[in-house]
Amino acid sequence: MSRTHLSTLTIQPTLQWDVFCRVIDNFGDIGVCWRLATQLAGQGQRVRLWVDDASALAWMAPQGCPGVEVRDWHAPPPGTQEAPTDVMVEAFGCEIAPEFIAIAAYQASARGQKPVWINLEYLSAERYVERNHRLPSLLSSGPAQGWTRWFFYPGFTAATGGLLREPDLTQRQEAFDVAAWRTAHAHPSLPAPAGAAGAAVRWMSLFCYEPTALPQWLQLCEAASTPTHLLVAPGRPAHAVQQALGISSKNAFQPAPDKRGQLYISYRTPCPQAVFDEMLWACDLNAVRGEDSLVRGLWAGKALVWHIYPQDDDAHHAKLQAFLDWMQAPASLRQFHNTWNGLDDLPLQWPDDDTLHEWTACVQAARARLLMQDNLVAQLLGFVLEKR
Repeated sequence: MSRTHLSTLTIQPTLQWDVFCRVIDNFGDIGVCWRLATQLAGQGQRVRLWVDDASALAWMAPQGCPGVEVRDWHAPPPGTQEAPTDVMVEAFGCEIAPEFIAIAAYQASARGQKPVWINLEYLSAERYVERNHRLPSLLSSGPAQGWTRWFFYPGFTAATGGLLREPDLTQRQEAFDVAAWRTAHAHPSLPAPAGAAGAAVRWMSLFCYEPTALPQWLQLCEAASTPTHLLVAPGRPAHAVQQALGISSKNAFQPAPDKRGQLYISYRTPCPQAVFDEMLWACDLNAVRGEDSLVRGLWAGKALVWHIYPQDDDAHHAKLQAFLDWMQAPASLRQFHNTWNGLDDLPLQWPDDDTLHEWTACVQAARARLLMQDNLVAQLLGFVLEKR
């Protein structure tokens, strides 16, 4: 039995986790960290989530989560009457405040046990992830001199830290009623019964940055033989669509539904993570971006197109190709990704029904491989137990 699978069978002690998050993209950094915190709490752990901008949680997680306490990044470190930290998690290379490290070092000296310090890295399918996963880094100075910080890499293979996945995810998906969801969210102009049941309509979600191929996407939908109901995420995706359509959106926080030829556009409002996940389950094709929605798109098991976060040095090109290699993407899906991400200026090739079916089968095969691996939280729990 492998080390990671053995760890999931061990009774886990209740530990105090301190997860640190600096928000660069409200939908990404805080989204991943909130899912991590809630899934840890679901396994009986106590979590303090330190974040410099928690505003997105007002709509992302309006009910909060038992076992998770959100603290401002600049708040004082835990006092003597509070639980000392057992595990410190730096998300995405953010640096823990020196004051917190100093208090943690003092408490560790008093109790005779150091916390496990984890640097949780960005998600990538590149080969270096397997090489660097679980590597130690010895601190040579400061109040935590002599401590070890461990690099922990999420990933897509058994040699990485895995992906965030709730234990009951598969069961909830199987119980989800796609037809009922579509009936409740049908575009007001879609004809019944096709609009209600979605039998003759393609349902697509759009969560992106500002892809240069977006105008082509919209034009192809307008001219397609099959109607497309496009569900546009709020924020940058909605503004990008409005701009591509030549509509001023300066004062339109929530644009009205729109119809253009065979394209039916619905603009979504900010919503809790579980509601976002259900939208992905209900669609035939999901355009996702960044890290969190990519993972949720994979779990949805529907055809997906990833808009990777663009970097000035074009490092995202290699990252995208590594992901497509892992996914064993067919040529048509590779080409669509290249154009969608601006790696070429070829015309966007719109998928016909057979191509869309091929893309869906590819994602479902990739999901099946992922389901054979331990999820990220299970691996983190096993790792911490090993290092304490």
